[in-house]
Amino acid sequence: MILEDAEVDATSSPLTRFGAELRRLRRAKGWSQVELGRRMGFSNALVSYVERGKRPPTPNFAVKADEALGTPGIFYELWRRIAHAALLEGFPEFADCESRCRRLRTFELGVIPGLFQIPAYAAALEAAAVQRGSITQDQADERVAFLANRQQRLLAQKSPPIIHAVMDESCLMRPIGGRNVMIDQLDHLEELAGRPHITIQIAPFALAEHRPFMLPVVLMTQPDRTVVGYSESQLRGHLERSRDPISALEREYDQLQVESLSKVASLAMIRAVRKDLERWTSI
Repeated sequence: MILEDAEVDATSSPLTRFGAELRRLRRAKGWSQVELGRRMGFSNALVSYVERGKRPPTPNFAVKADEALGTPGIFYELWRRIAHAALLEGFPEFADCESRCRRLRTFELGVIPGLFQIPAYAAALEAAAVQRGSITQDQADERVAFLANRQQRLLAQKSPPIIHAVMDESCLMRPIGGRNVMIDQLDHLEELAGRPHITIQIAPFALAEHRPFMLPVVLMTQPDRTVVGYSESQLRGHLERSRDPISALEREYDQLQVESLSKVASLAMIRAVRKDLERWTSI
């Protein structure tokens, strides 16, 4: 059994606030971590980690906490604050539009699109941000957990949206996380490319100045057939709903699709990069 630890400063982050509130209400009921875990369907070890702010709760954990403790919506709202606190300004609204879209077109530059990232790849990106001092470890954990939830909501549903992803060649060439992580990531890309609702194309370096986008761009067709655009800079994200700018983005995206490598040629490039990585002894 994992022993309960000393109190955590509940003002330090949304993650520790969630844990402190969970511990407070559990104790008010006179329950041990074992008892709460049993009622929620989770291990007492996970309850302990969440209470101490050592592991971010999932949306399902928050819902089960509300059910077990009789606090409708409270823990789910605390989870939403955790998820949003670590995100780029404008990103939570984008994630909401993304979760409801029926068609998604994306262009990514430098890194694999978030929806396609394996956990080790995503964790490596966030670990580097922690080392630079850009974010805290708690925020890094929150971002990785939020990404996993996005992927689950969009890719694992019974009728997933049609996804068309164009990646700049640089996305394949940057060995995020090192050789082994990148090999696993490329394997995952190949698996995704085989799904009937996902198309992956590579925009080769040879496009040079003819590549229309200098920043990542996402176009999301909503259930009412309206299209929402999203782009971001280093500091913030921006949602675009106006018809004229969206039409311009769609025209440029169509041109990008035409000028990028075909599906077959793109898959061949992914496999070739993977083969090159297998020959490396270390990075």
